[in-house]
Amino acid sequence: MSSNSMQVINFNRNQLSQREKFKYTLGGYKEGKTTEYNLPKATVKQLKSIRKRLVEEQKIRMFKVILVTAIIFLMLLWVFLFSADGFVQLLTY
Repeated sequence: MSSNSMQVINFNRNQLSQREKFKYTLGGYKEGKTTEYNLPKATVKQLKSIRKRLVEEQKIRMFKVILVTAIIFLMLLWVFLFSADGFVQLLTY
């Protein structure tokens, strides 16, 4: 039992040096290699239109979430109110 735990401790100690090498690698292991992107330049007008479109999409998404939540809540309330009569009869038996 204790020999197994010592093996685990030694294994973890050996892994510490290897972890330091990979600590700051993001998406690759070659040193000095960076990814360069050639993105097009956006005008102020394009950025404003993108912002406006995203705000509208967010409003629509939030409206849908609130609507679905309200419908589910009303359905649960309806089920509870109509089944509460049955609970009362069970309790009075």
